[in-house]
Amino acid sequence: MNREAEITKRFEDAQNALVLQASDLSLETIAAMVEAESIDIRPQFQRRERWDIARQSALIESFLLNIPVPPVYLAEDDFGKYSVIDGKQRITAIANYMRNGYQLNFIDRFPEVQGAYFSDLPKRLQNALTVRPYIRAITILRQSGRQTKYEVFHRLNSGGQPLNAQEIRNVIYRGLLNDALIELSKNSFLRKQLKIKDDRSPAYQAMTDVEFVLRYLTLTEEWQNFSSDYRKSMDNFMERHEDASSREVAEYKLSFQRSIGYCESIWGEFAFKRPDKNSWRDQALAGMYDAQMVAIGLLTDKQAEAAVRRRTSVIDGTRDLFNDDEFETAVRVATNTPSRVRLRVERMYDLLRTVGR
Repeated sequence: MNREAEITKRFEDAQNALVLQASDLSLETIAAMVEAESIDIRPQFQRRERWDIARQSALIESFLLNIPVPPVYLAEDDFGKYSVIDGKQRITAIANYMRNGYQLNFIDRFPEVQGAYFSDLPKRLQNALTVRPYIRAITILRQSGRQTKYEVFHRLNSGGQPLNAQEIRNVIYRGLLNDALIELSKNSFLRKQLKIKDDRSPAYQAMTDVEFVLRYLTLTEEWQNFSSDYRKSMDNFMERHEDASSREVAEYKLSFQRSIGYCESIWGEFAFKRPDKNSWRDQALAGMYDAQMVAIGLLTDKQAEAAVRRRTSVIDGTRDLFNDDEFETAVRVATNTPSRVRLRVERMYDLLRTVGR
């Protein structure tokens, strides 16, 4: 096949891989679809950021002033069932307002509707929002290729920010395993170490807690043969196990809960952190998280319990590890290098196993 033919085939394959449908919808149609759960806007499967009343009101004001609004993107999961790829905040704001969920506030250009619920608007305005097709919905139909859907997620913007890798996974790889990641991410000790105090915390909104759970499960399988690309490895883990049975998912949950529990019992507030003179830095390091969580997973229960009993020695030994420049580099610099992944896990495992004898 010559180069021109290869290019043409690549183009044709791309055209066939993505099947789109565009529809112009009224705000009432959007609200009714959300109400009927035809559009799934569950927060665990999308961006955790929440629009405040000012941003929601500004959107409704845009419709009233006939200002164009970007389209929303949906993925067809089944016939008549859709998940939101891009536009969850807009869809949520529309559905809430059409069901009298909030009053318009902080209105700049249409002050006459300040403080108005939907039911307070003049009938003509209510009718316009109910029937006029104000927003375009572009739907990726279910027959589209998975990899193509993934590329769409990567390339679309939401609220001016690209969707991050974990937000994409939460929609692409829905199922028992993904539900388990969400559940495990609520672990109070994990959230404490990641400084997640509430749903406004940056690590929560970025789904760092969920990604840390997945990071552990991925490394337990491949820390000895790591790919050198966390994103790729975690994507591949989700793809390999997206159809995991309830028994397999239960085993993953037990593994994570065991490791995080022992980390709390052994290192306490110092878990996943590095020493700083006579104290410890108040910042979790992903590299230390890898080392401690995976190393605990390699221990027998007897060894882990022994480490708990000798936790002071383990903490002192952890501090001593940082006297070795090679270890410190492995947990702080280019942490995705395969040799550094192995080194930090092995050194931590040796420390725990030695103390636990």
